[in-house]
Amino acid sequence: MVRKLLAGAGAVLLLAGCGGVGGGDSGATATLTTMGFGLGDEIATTRADLAGKAIAPATVKIGGSAFDAQQFLAAVASHTPPDLVYLDRQLLGTYAARGTLEPLTDCIAQQRIDVGQYRPAALKEVTLDGKVYGLPEFYDNRVVLVNDAAVEGAGLTPQDVSPADRAKLTTAAQKLTGRTNGGPARIGFDPKIPEFLPLWAKANGVQMLSDDGRTAHLDDPRLAGALEYAKSLIDVQGGWSAVKAFRDSFDFFGEKNPFKQGQLAATLMDDWYLNVLANYSPDVRVSAAPFTDTAGAPIDWVTGSAWVIPAGSTHKEQACAWIKTMTDAPTWIAAARARAEKRKAAGKAFTGVYTGNRVADQEIFGSLVQLGDRPVFDAAVRTVLRAQDSAFTMPASPAGSEFKTAWQNAVNRVLSGEQQPADALRQAQQEAQRALDAAGAHR
Repeated sequence: MVRKLLAGAGAVLLLAGCGGVGGGDSGATATLTTMGFGLGDEIATTRADLAGKAIAPATVKIGGSAFDAQQFLAAVASHTPPDLVYLDRQLLGTYAARGTLEPLTDCIAQQRIDVGQYRPAALKEVTLDGKVYGLPEFYDNRVVLVNDAAVEGAGLTPQDVSPADRAKLTTAAQKLTGRTNGGPARIGFDPKIPEFLPLWAKANGVQMLSDDGRTAHLDDPRLAGALEYAKSLIDVQGGWSAVKAFRDSFDFFGEKNPFKQGQLAATLMDDWYLNVLANYSPDVRVSAAPFTDTAGAPIDWVTGSAWVIPAGSTHKEQACAWIKTMTDAPTWIAAARARAEKRKAAGKAFTGVYTGNRVADQEIFGSLVQLGDRPVFDAAVRTVLRAQDSAFTMPASPAGSEFKTAWQNAVNRVLSGEQQPADALRQAQQEAQRALDAAGAHR
């Protein structure tokens, strides 16, 4: 599974082949430590093996733990930070602004990293005040995924589940919702809030954060309208408590996934879920469509993770060589080939790997993804690739972590019935702007 990188192995040592990264770093046989990364699948292990060879005879110890902000800052304060950190690109600006991350200017120059290979939107997410602080990994696109069998069984078509017509979507969500013994048996349409609020905001013409990452726009009435509508979709399907409890019971990443079980008729979803379905439910009938605004214009919110080097790392040169290799086009292609071969041997479809490296994606989707005999997945992949033409990202911000927390907490207060959308977002605006102003004052 492409994104299940954190459910990985216990600590392992990636031992060297031959090669090296040049002099100047203390201890050629050093062992680098990581945070936020695990060896969950062949996409991770193939790349980690190649990166391990690039830093030989040094090694990397991978623990598989998720990124933990408090643990990271505590390690920085005690002068024992990990050498390599894998984290959400939306959070990067906060740690860069605090001086806890190493600007990659020297790394890029010394390792001759071709930054032109990375997607501009992904590179923008890791750039603060003109300095690059991370190298981007995956490139998560968001589209509408429809369970065709469930939709047709209710007398509707996939086209009836479209964000362009809000009233029609509400009606479809109600009709597609299934209930049993007073509780939900199928979610008709999952608007995926709080996670995907930026999509609903963009559909209502709202840019939640200014281009320079320093001014929040969370109190825009159009954003309150977007949140109010998204919540109304949940309300007509039984309310947040019932919908969330049912959703939390799903086996999203297994053979009894909600598409296979008929528990989910339509949802907003990341592109990588197509790989999950192709692996566990190759015969499922699913279709993809772009998320749109009310005029039908497609919108694709993209983000992902990045590799960064803490400022206190004692093995910066090896760390640089590691992240260069992990995100380089040949490495991605090798990992994609490993998955394609594994899927082919199992008689299953390979739906691709969407990376922050445009050069890698050209080869992956130009040569390795062959879905002529899998029309369902072929059409869905083509939809995702077209959606990339309408991609937008959240600007890098010196308070990116605090900004994200503010708007997500606001949505959660609305979903729990604690506040109305406008009130919750006004509070979020004050919290976010206070953090943004404080971060700016310390730059």
